[in-house]
Amino acid sequence: MTLASPSGRSILREPAFLRLWAGTTASGLATWSMPFVLGLAVLDRSLTAAGLGVVLAARTAGFLVAVPAGGVLADRHSRRAVVLAAGALAALATPFVALGLGRSVLLMAVAAAVVGAGQGACRPAFQALTAEVVDAERRQPANAAITLAVRLTTLLAPAATALLAVVVEPGALLLGTGALWLIAALLPPRGTRTAEPAAERAPFWTEFGEGVAEARRHPWFLAGLAALSAVIFTGYSATGVALPLAGRDLYGTEAVLAGALTAYTLGALAGAVLMTRRRPREEGWAALAGLALYGFAPLSLLLPLHPAVVFAAYAVAGLGIELFNVPWFTATQREIEPRLLARVSSLDFLLSYGLAPAGLAFLAPAVDAFGWRPVLAGCALVCFAAPALAALVPSSRRFSAVRA
Repeated sequence: MTLASPSGRSILREPAFLRLWAGTTASGLATWSMPFVLGLAVLDRSLTAAGLGVVLAARTAGFLVAVPAGGVLADRHSRRAVVLAAGALAALATPFVALGLGRSVLLMAVAAAVVGAGQGACRPAFQALTAEVVDAERRQPANAAITLAVRLTTLLAPAATALLAVVVEPGALLLGTGALWLIAALLPPRGTRTAEPAAERAPFWTEFGEGVAEARRHPWFLAGLAALSAVIFTGYSATGVALPLAGRDLYGTEAVLAGALTAYTLGALAGAVLMTRRRPREEGWAALAGLALYGFAPLSLLLPLHPAVVFAAYAVAGLGIELFNVPWFTATQREIEPRLLARVSSLDFLLSYGLAPAGLAFLAPAVDAFGWRPVLAGCALVCFAAPALAALVPSSRRFSAVRA
Protein backbone atom coordinates (compact mmCIF):
# COMPACT_ATOMS: atom_id res chain seq x y z
CA MET A 1 0.00 0.00 0.00
CA THR A 2 1.19 3.50 -0.73
CA LEU A 3 -0.09 6.81 0.47
CA ALA A 4 1.94 8.94 -1.92
CA SER A 5 0.59 11.66 -4.12
CA PRO A 6 1.19 11.56 -7.89
CA SER A 7 4.39 13.54 -7.30
CA GLY A 8 5.67 10.75 -5.05
CA ARG A 9 5.53 12.60 -1.72
CA SER A 10 4.02 10.44 1.00
CA ILE A 11 1.33 11.98 3.16
CA LEU A 12 2.61 9.91 6.07
CA ARG A 13 5.81 11.96 6.11
CA GLU A 14 3.91 15.06 7.16
CA PRO A 15 3.92 15.54 10.97
CA ALA A 16 0.84 17.77 10.83
CA PHE A 17 -1.17 15.14 8.98
CA LEU A 18 0.04 12.37 11.27
CA ARG A 19 -1.26 14.33 14.25
CA LEU A 20 -4.58 14.87 12.51
CA TRP A 21 -4.75 11.19 11.52
CA ALA A 22 -3.97 10.06 15.07
CA GLY A 23 -6.60 12.40 16.49
CA THR A 24 -9.32 11.19 14.15
CA THR A 25 -8.32 7.58 14.87
CA ALA A 26 -8.59 8.18 18.61
CA SER A 27 -12.04 9.71 18.19
CA GLY A 28 -13.09 6.74 16.08
CA LEU A 29 -11.86 4.27 18.69
CA ALA A 30 -13.76 6.11 21.41
CA THR A 31 -16.91 6.26 19.29
CA TRP A 32 -16.95 2.59 18.32
CA SER A 33 -15.80 1.22 21.69
CA MET A 34 -18.52 2.80 23.81
CA PRO A 35 -21.45 0.64 22.55
CA PHE A 36 -19.43 -2.54 23.06
CA VAL A 37 -18.42 -1.54 26.56
CA LEU A 38 -22.05 -0.83 27.42
CA GLY A 39 -22.98 -4.18 25.91
CA LEU A 40 -20.53 -5.83 28.28
CA ALA A 41 -22.19 -3.92 31.12
CA VAL A 42 -25.48 -5.58 30.12
CA LEU A 43 -23.79 -8.99 30.32
CA ASP A 44 -22.50 -8.34 33.84
CA ARG A 45 -25.96 -6.98 34.81
CA SER A 46 -24.84 -3.49 35.75
CA LEU A 47 -27.07 -2.19 32.93
CA THR A 48 -30.33 -3.55 31.52
CA ALA A 49 -30.99 -4.05 27.81
CA ALA A 50 -33.63 -1.30 27.97
CA GLY A 51 -31.15 1.00 29.70
CA LEU A 52 -28.61 0.30 26.96
CA GLY A 53 -31.13 1.37 24.34
CA VAL A 54 -31.89 4.59 26.22
CA VAL A 55 -28.21 5.50 26.63
CA LEU A 56 -27.32 4.82 22.99
CA ALA A 57 -30.39 6.72 21.78
CA ALA A 58 -29.37 9.68 23.94
CA ARG A 59 -25.88 9.63 22.45
CA THR A 60 -27.33 9.60 18.92
CA ALA A 61 -29.66 12.48 19.79
CA GLY A 62 -26.74 14.51 21.13
CA PHE A 63 -24.80 13.84 17.96
CA LEU A 64 -27.61 14.94 15.66
CA VAL A 65 -28.25 18.14 17.62
CA ALA A 66 -24.58 19.08 17.70
CA VAL A 67 -23.62 18.36 14.07
CA PRO A 68 -25.17 21.53 12.56
CA ALA A 69 -23.97 23.61 15.50
CA GLY A 70 -20.49 22.17 15.08
CA GLY A 71 -20.51 23.07 11.40
CA VAL A 72 -21.39 26.69 12.11
CA LEU A 73 -18.88 26.99 14.94
CA ALA A 74 -16.08 25.43 12.87
CA ASP A 75 -16.69 28.04 10.17
CA ARG A 76 -16.86 30.88 12.71
CA HIS A 77 -13.79 29.91 14.70
CA SER A 78 -10.53 28.06 14.29
CA ARG A 79 -11.34 24.44 13.30
CA ARG A 80 -8.60 23.31 15.67
CA ALA A 81 -10.28 25.15 18.55
CA VAL A 82 -13.62 23.45 17.81
CA VAL A 83 -11.98 20.00 17.77
CA LEU A 84 -10.30 20.82 21.09
CA ALA A 85 -13.54 21.97 22.71
CA ALA A 86 -15.64 19.12 21.32
CA GLY A 87 -13.15 16.43 22.27
CA ALA A 88 -12.71 17.89 25.76
CA LEU A 89 -16.50 17.98 26.20
CA ALA A 90 -16.78 14.29 25.33
CA ALA A 91 -13.82 13.44 27.57
CA LEU A 92 -15.30 15.29 30.56
CA ALA A 93 -18.74 13.72 30.14
CA THR A 94 -17.54 10.13 29.80
CA PRO A 95 -16.71 9.59 33.52
CA PHE A 96 -20.34 10.43 34.34
CA VAL A 97 -21.47 7.62 32.03
CA ALA A 98 -19.25 5.30 34.05
CA LEU A 99 -20.50 6.78 37.34
CA GLY A 100 -24.09 5.98 36.39
CA LEU A 101 -23.43 2.29 35.77
CA GLY A 102 -25.58 0.31 38.17
CA ARG A 103 -26.85 3.52 39.74
CA SER A 104 -28.74 5.80 37.37
CA VAL A 105 -29.72 5.29 33.74
CA LEU A 106 -30.82 8.93 33.67
CA LEU A 107 -27.32 10.13 34.60
CA MET A 108 -25.83 7.82 31.98
CA ALA A 109 -28.24 9.07 29.30
CA VAL A 110 -27.57 12.74 30.00
CA ALA A 111 -23.82 12.17 30.01
CA ALA A 112 -24.03 10.06 26.83
CA ALA A 113 -25.95 12.86 25.12
CA VAL A 114 -23.08 15.22 25.96
CA VAL A 115 -20.56 12.69 24.63
CA GLY A 116 -22.61 12.43 21.44
CA ALA A 117 -22.65 16.21 21.19
CA GLY A 118 -18.87 16.29 21.37
CA GLN A 119 -18.67 13.61 18.72
CA GLY A 120 -21.10 15.45 16.46
CA ALA A 121 -19.40 18.83 16.83
CA CYS A 122 -15.97 17.49 15.97
CA ARG A 123 -16.94 15.65 12.76
CA PRO A 124 -17.42 18.65 10.43
CA ALA A 125 -14.47 20.37 12.11
CA PHE A 126 -12.21 17.39 11.37
CA GLN A 127 -13.42 17.35 7.76
CA ALA A 128 -12.66 21.04 7.29
CA LEU A 129 -9.35 20.80 9.16
CA THR A 130 -8.17 18.11 6.72
CA ALA A 131 -8.60 20.58 3.87
CA GLU A 132 -6.45 23.10 5.77
CA VAL A 133 -3.68 20.72 6.79
CA VAL A 134 -3.33 18.81 3.49
CA ASP A 135 -2.71 20.43 0.10
CA ALA A 136 -5.17 19.69 -2.70
CA GLU A 137 -2.84 17.28 -4.52
CA ARG A 138 -2.65 14.91 -1.55
CA ARG A 139 -6.16 15.08 -0.15
CA GLN A 140 -7.34 11.85 -1.75
CA PRO A 141 -4.58 9.70 -0.18
CA ALA A 142 -5.11 11.65 3.06
CA ASN A 143 -8.84 10.88 3.07
CA ALA A 144 -8.07 7.26 2.18
CA ALA A 145 -5.67 7.04 5.12
CA ILE A 146 -8.29 8.47 7.48
CA THR A 147 -11.05 6.13 6.29
CA LEU A 148 -8.60 3.22 6.47
CA ALA A 149 -8.08 4.04 10.14
CA VAL A 150 -11.85 4.22 10.67
CA ARG A 151 -12.34 0.77 9.14
CA LEU A 152 -9.49 -0.73 11.16
CA THR A 153 -11.12 0.77 14.22
CA THR A 154 -14.47 -0.90 13.49
CA LEU A 155 -12.65 -4.20 13.02
CA LEU A 156 -10.35 -4.03 16.02
CA ALA A 157 -12.31 -2.05 18.63
CA PRO A 158 -14.79 -4.85 19.50
CA ALA A 159 -12.03 -7.46 19.78
CA ALA A 160 -9.77 -5.17 21.83
CA THR A 161 -12.68 -4.26 24.11
CA ALA A 162 -13.58 -7.92 24.63
CA LEU A 163 -9.97 -8.81 25.49
CA LEU A 164 -9.61 -5.93 27.94
CA ALA A 165 -12.92 -6.88 29.56
CA VAL A 166 -11.30 -10.07 30.82
CA VAL A 167 -9.22 -8.05 33.26
CA VAL A 168 -10.93 -4.64 33.40
CA GLU A 169 -14.47 -3.78 34.50
CA PRO A 170 -16.83 -1.89 32.15
CA GLY A 171 -16.60 1.29 34.21
CA ALA A 172 -12.84 1.42 33.78
CA LEU A 173 -13.17 0.69 30.08
CA LEU A 174 -15.53 3.65 29.77
CA LEU A 175 -12.93 5.85 31.41
CA GLY A 176 -10.52 4.59 28.76
CA THR A 177 -12.80 5.92 26.03
CA GLY A 178 -12.72 9.27 27.82
CA ALA A 179 -8.93 9.21 27.61
CA LEU A 180 -9.20 8.55 23.88
CA TRP A 181 -11.42 11.62 23.53
CA LEU A 182 -8.80 13.67 25.34
CA ILE A 183 -6.17 12.46 22.87
CA ALA A 184 -8.51 13.34 20.00
CA ALA A 185 -8.88 16.83 21.44
CA LEU A 186 -5.19 17.53 22.00
CA LEU A 187 -3.39 15.89 19.06
CA PRO A 188 -4.68 17.63 15.89
CA PRO A 189 -2.52 20.49 14.59
CA ARG A 190 -3.48 24.08 13.98
CA GLY A 191 -5.01 24.89 10.64
CA THR A 192 -4.80 28.06 8.60
CA ARG A 193 -8.20 29.50 9.49
CA THR A 194 -8.62 32.02 12.30
CA ALA A 195 -11.76 33.12 14.11
CA GLU A 196 -14.06 35.61 12.45
CA PRO A 197 -14.50 38.92 14.28
CA ALA A 198 -17.57 38.78 16.48
CA ALA A 199 -19.00 41.87 14.79
CA GLU A 200 -19.12 40.04 11.44
CA ARG A 201 -21.09 37.05 12.69
CA ALA A 202 -24.71 36.62 11.64
CA PRO A 203 -27.30 34.74 13.73
CA PHE A 204 -26.83 30.98 13.91
CA TRP A 205 -29.68 30.01 11.56
CA THR A 206 -28.58 32.62 9.05
CA GLU A 207 -25.07 31.16 8.96
CA PHE A 208 -26.41 27.62 8.75
CA GLY A 209 -28.64 28.77 5.89
CA GLU A 210 -25.53 30.02 4.08
CA GLY A 211 -24.20 26.48 4.21
CA VAL A 212 -27.44 25.13 2.76
CA ALA A 213 -27.29 27.75 0.00
CA GLU A 214 -23.71 26.76 -0.80
CA ALA A 215 -24.72 23.09 -1.02
CA ARG A 216 -27.51 24.03 -3.43
CA ARG A 217 -24.97 25.69 -5.71
CA HIS A 218 -23.46 22.24 -6.38
CA PRO A 219 -26.00 19.92 -8.07
CA TRP A 220 -23.55 17.01 -7.90
CA PHE A 221 -23.42 17.38 -4.12
CA LEU A 222 -27.20 17.38 -3.72
CA ALA A 223 -27.55 14.39 -6.07
CA GLY A 224 -24.77 12.43 -4.35
CA LEU A 225 -26.09 13.22 -0.89
CA ALA A 226 -29.59 12.12 -1.92
CA ALA A 227 -28.21 8.84 -3.27
CA LEU A 228 -26.09 8.26 -0.17
CA SER A 229 -29.05 9.01 2.10
CA ALA A 230 -31.27 6.58 0.18
CA VAL A 231 -28.66 3.81 0.42
CA ILE A 232 -28.16 4.39 4.13
CA PHE A 233 -31.89 4.54 4.83
CA THR A 234 -32.52 1.25 3.03
CA GLY A 235 -29.30 -0.74 2.67
CA TYR A 236 -27.68 -0.01 6.02
CA SER A 237 -30.96 -0.44 7.80
CA ALA A 238 -31.64 -3.73 5.99
CA THR A 239 -28.31 -4.94 7.32
CA GLY A 240 -29.30 -3.96 10.85
CA VAL A 241 -32.75 -5.58 10.72
CA ALA A 242 -32.82 -8.31 8.09
CA LEU A 243 -29.32 -9.75 8.42
CA PRO A 244 -29.88 -11.02 12.00
CA LEU A 245 -33.28 -12.41 10.96
CA ALA A 246 -31.82 -14.15 7.92
CA GLY A 247 -29.06 -15.61 10.04
CA ARG A 248 -31.62 -17.03 12.41
CA ASP A 249 -34.29 -18.19 9.92
CA LEU A 250 -32.19 -19.27 6.92
CA TYR A 251 -28.99 -20.46 8.51
CA GLY A 252 -29.87 -21.14 12.14
CA THR A 253 -26.72 -19.47 13.44
CA GLU A 254 -25.47 -16.02 14.41
CA ALA A 255 -22.16 -16.83 12.73
CA VAL A 256 -23.56 -15.54 9.42
CA LEU A 257 -24.17 -12.12 11.01
CA ALA A 258 -20.63 -11.96 12.39
CA GLY A 259 -19.11 -13.24 9.15
CA ALA A 260 -21.02 -10.81 6.95
CA LEU A 261 -20.11 -7.79 9.07
CA THR A 262 -16.45 -8.86 9.14
CA ALA A 263 -16.48 -9.34 5.36
CA TYR A 264 -17.99 -5.88 4.95
CA THR A 265 -15.23 -4.30 7.01
CA LEU A 266 -12.51 -6.21 5.14
CA GLY A 267 -14.03 -5.10 1.85
CA ALA A 268 -14.06 -1.51 3.06
CA LEU A 269 -10.41 -1.81 4.06
CA ALA A 270 -9.60 -3.05 0.56
CA GLY A 271 -11.53 -0.13 -0.91
CA ALA A 272 -9.64 2.38 1.23
CA VAL A 273 -6.30 0.87 0.21
CA LEU A 274 -7.32 0.96 -3.45
CA MET A 275 -8.29 4.62 -3.22
CA THR A 276 -4.88 5.65 -1.89
CA ARG A 277 -3.76 5.67 -5.53
CA ARG A 278 -6.73 5.09 -7.84
CA ARG A 279 -8.03 8.29 -9.41
CA PRO A 280 -10.51 7.53 -12.19
CA ARG A 281 -11.04 10.27 -14.74
CA GLU A 282 -14.81 10.18 -14.29
CA GLU A 283 -14.52 10.13 -10.51
CA GLY A 284 -18.16 10.95 -9.82
CA TRP A 285 -19.56 8.17 -11.97
CA ALA A 286 -17.02 5.73 -10.56
CA ALA A 287 -17.91 6.74 -7.00
CA LEU A 288 -21.65 6.39 -7.60
CA ALA A 289 -21.09 2.99 -9.20
CA GLY A 290 -19.24 1.98 -6.03
CA LEU A 291 -22.13 3.22 -3.91
CA ALA A 292 -24.57 1.13 -5.95
CA LEU A 293 -22.61 -2.01 -5.06
CA TYR A 294 -24.27 -1.87 -1.64
CA GLY A 295 -27.39 -3.27 -3.30
CA PHE A 296 -25.73 -6.70 -3.40
CA ALA A 297 -25.90 -6.88 0.41
CA PRO A 298 -29.72 -7.01 0.75
CA LEU A 299 -29.94 -8.93 -2.55
CA SER A 300 -27.80 -11.76 -1.16
CA LEU A 301 -30.33 -12.39 1.63
CA LEU A 302 -33.35 -12.96 -0.59
CA LEU A 303 -32.67 -16.67 -1.14
CA PRO A 304 -31.04 -19.36 1.06
CA LEU A 305 -27.67 -19.14 -0.66
CA HIS A 306 -24.43 -20.55 0.70
CA PRO A 307 -23.05 -18.31 3.48
CA ALA A 308 -19.95 -17.71 1.37
CA VAL A 309 -22.13 -15.89 -1.19
CA VAL A 310 -23.49 -13.63 1.56
CA PHE A 311 -19.98 -12.91 2.80
CA ALA A 312 -18.82 -12.10 -0.75
CA ALA A 313 -21.77 -9.77 -1.28
CA TYR A 314 -21.02 -7.89 1.92
CA ALA A 315 -17.33 -7.66 1.02
CA VAL A 316 -18.33 -6.11 -2.33
CA ALA A 317 -20.65 -3.69 -0.52
CA GLY A 318 -17.83 -2.64 1.82
CA LEU A 319 -15.47 -2.19 -1.11
CA GLY A 320 -18.02 -0.05 -2.92
CA ILE A 321 -18.78 2.24 -0.01
CA GLU A 322 -15.14 3.32 0.20
CA LEU A 323 -14.91 3.70 -3.57
CA PHE A 324 -17.59 6.32 -2.95
CA ASN A 325 -16.51 7.83 0.37
CA VAL A 326 -12.94 8.81 -0.48
CA PRO A 327 -13.65 10.75 -3.72
CA TRP A 328 -16.82 12.17 -2.13
CA PHE A 329 -14.91 13.70 0.78
CA THR A 330 -12.11 14.84 -1.51
CA ALA A 331 -14.49 16.51 -3.96
CA THR A 332 -16.33 18.25 -1.12
CA GLN A 333 -13.06 19.66 0.19
CA ARG A 334 -12.08 20.77 -3.32
CA GLU A 335 -15.34 22.22 -4.64
CA ILE A 336 -17.03 23.80 -1.61
CA GLU A 337 -16.06 27.34 -0.66
CA PRO A 338 -13.50 26.95 2.16
CA ARG A 339 -15.22 29.33 4.59
CA LEU A 340 -18.43 27.26 4.30
CA LEU A 341 -16.90 23.78 4.21
CA ALA A 342 -17.73 22.76 7.78
CA ARG A 343 -21.36 23.82 7.40
CA VAL A 344 -21.79 21.87 4.16
CA SER A 345 -20.04 18.86 5.71
CA SER A 346 -22.41 19.03 8.64
CA LEU A 347 -25.34 18.57 6.23
CA ASP A 348 -23.65 15.44 4.94
CA PHE A 349 -23.13 13.96 8.41
CA LEU A 350 -26.56 15.06 9.63
CA LEU A 351 -28.38 13.18 6.88
CA SER A 352 -26.09 10.16 6.63
CA TYR A 353 -25.94 9.49 10.37
CA GLY A 354 -29.44 10.69 11.09
CA LEU A 355 -31.16 8.47 8.54
CA ALA A 356 -29.59 5.26 9.83
CA PRO A 357 -31.67 5.10 13.05
CA ALA A 358 -34.70 6.43 11.16
CA GLY A 359 -34.33 3.62 8.65
CA LEU A 360 -34.13 1.05 11.43
CA ALA A 361 -37.31 2.44 12.97
CA PHE A 362 -39.08 2.28 9.60
CA LEU A 363 -37.87 -1.11 8.40
CA ALA A 364 -38.62 -3.08 11.55
CA PRO A 365 -42.41 -2.57 11.28
CA ALA A 366 -42.18 -2.95 7.48
CA VAL A 367 -40.63 -6.39 7.94
CA ASP A 368 -43.38 -7.31 10.40
CA ALA A 369 -46.07 -6.15 7.96
CA PHE A 370 -44.75 -7.50 4.64
CA GLY A 371 -42.05 -10.02 5.52
CA TRP A 372 -38.36 -9.47 5.13
CA ARG A 373 -38.01 -10.74 1.53
CA PRO A 374 -40.22 -8.04 -0.09
CA VAL A 375 -38.57 -5.41 2.08
CA LEU A 376 -35.09 -6.62 1.09
CA ALA A 377 -36.04 -6.61 -2.59
CA GLY A 378 -37.21 -3.01 -2.26
CA CYS A 379 -34.02 -2.03 -0.42
CA ALA A 380 -31.84 -3.61 -3.11
CA LEU A 381 -33.78 -1.80 -5.83
CA VAL A 382 -33.30 1.57 -4.09
CA CYS A 383 -29.57 0.92 -3.59
CA PHE A 384 -29.11 0.26 -7.31
CA ALA A 385 -31.47 2.96 -8.58
CA ALA A 386 -30.55 5.95 -6.38
CA PRO A 387 -26.89 6.23 -7.50
CA ALA A 388 -27.95 5.64 -11.12
CA LEU A 389 -30.40 8.54 -10.91
CA ALA A 390 -27.75 10.73 -9.26
CA ALA A 391 -25.39 9.97 -12.15
CA LEU A 392 -27.88 11.59 -14.55
CA VAL A 393 -27.05 15.00 -13.06
CA PRO A 394 -24.40 16.40 -15.46
CA SER A 395 -22.01 17.67 -12.79
CA SER A 396 -22.06 14.26 -11.08
CA ARG A 397 -19.80 12.89 -13.79
CA ARG A 398 -16.69 14.29 -12.12
CA PHE A 399 -18.19 15.72 -8.91
CA SER A 400 -17.53 19.17 -10.31
CA ALA A 401 -19.71 21.65 -12.14
CA VAL A 402 -16.62 23.29 -13.61
CA ARG A 403 -15.32 20.07 -15.13
CA ALA A 404 -18.61 18.49 -16.13
